[in-house]
Amino acid sequence: MHLDKAKKRIAKQIKKGFHGYPLVSLEYFGKAPDSATEVVVSFTQEEGVEPQKQTFVSGGDAREDETIQSTFVKIIERADAKTVTEIDGISTL
Repeated sequence: MHLDKAKKRIAKQIKKGFHGYPLVSLEYFGKAPDSATEVVVSFTQEEGVEPQKQTFVSGGDAREDETIQSTFVKIIERADAKTVTEIDGISTL
């Protein structure tokens, strides 16, 4: 999947807002506020359950990594996520 297409699909899901569970959340991390080298994807099956987390690491900016962004689309689809959220900005490591 092309990077732009993957990013648009993720953004569309985020814009929908909260529609219940399962929930997928994306949080970007980096050493500088302009480049994300890590992403943590959290999956929550239902309210009150501890989320499952997976970390992805990129040599460059993970937001511009086609493989990582395409993987997020597949995770969202396979989880049949009703809600997708993204923490704004980049948290520093």
